[in-house]
Amino acid sequence: MDIFTTMITPYKPDGTVDYDTALRYVDWYFESGLNGIFAICQSSEIFWLTLEERVSLNQKIYARAKKLEARSGRPFTVVSSGHISDSLEDQITELNAVWKSGTDSLILITNRLDPKNEGDDVFIANAEKIIAALPADVKLGLYECPHPYKRLVTPKILDWCLSTGKFYYMKDTCCDAAVMAERCKQLKGSNFKLLNANCQTFLESMYNGGDGYCGIMCNFHPALYAWLGENFDKDPQTAKLVQSVIGTFGFTEVGLPYPLTAKYHMNLCGIPTENLARNRDSSALTDYGRSCMKQMKLATDALEAYLKK
Repeated sequence: MDIFTTMITPYKPDGTVDYDTALRYVDWYFESGLNGIFAICQSSEIFWLTLEERVSLNQKIYARAKKLEARSGRPFTVVSSGHISDSLEDQITELNAVWKSGTDSLILITNRLDPKNEGDDVFIANAEKIIAALPADVKLGLYECPHPYKRLVTPKILDWCLSTGKFYYMKDTCCDAAVMAERCKQLKGSNFKLLNANCQTFLESMYNGGDGYCGIMCNFHPALYAWLGENFDKDPQTAKLVQSVIGTFGFTEVGLPYPLTAKYHMNLCGIPTENLARNRDSSALTDYGRSCMKQMKLATDALEAYLKK
């Protein structure tokens, strides 16, 4: 199973991107057992980063990941997005810049391919224009990004993706186990992998043919996701326990001020990180939120220790 985290962006006290701390995150993700990073995504606050920042951040993340991969002999995949503009011309510029900076797969944000939600034909036509302006050897993926609106893919779009032979990853955010099961049937036998972003349905999606996880909560307890991806079919009873824990804590995604919670949690993990984000005010992280993060870490650390016995 492919277990990917969504990369968060740390900042220095003056609000500029803290690239050194970002590389410490990469090391921590790798040491925690993950085999992939989704760089330059919504968790990275891409809509609040300049193109220069997106490209520089992606370049450094990719270089560090490939260094870890070469040193260990263990695959450590980086997939990257970064196109945020409304116009196709600007998106083409952004995507080419990110691809040139280094990535294993370039991820297309679904709502950027159909900004006005006009339908599948518009989506496919726009995607074809973008792909025609990218290098011929590009490997692609899809991301149903919730911002500024969630544009879910349809069976027609998936069939079109398969027909191109260029798509390898999909970050699925439908949060519907039945829909994912149908998508898995449609993608079966292809190189197009479905990675579930919803932790509450993660275990079920793997049993239904999903290829792994790519989501927010790997910023908190990645080792539990790595364990579940490796052992869900070997130890089904313990897998149910792990699923119940990650599924419950997953509700903090919407109940608490992410990504500030993830940045605070990095401090708890020994990686000093400023309480700064560009998409929300620092005051949103209250003592209540910090207490919740401490409780989460205490519980998940105990579960990780139990799994190692």
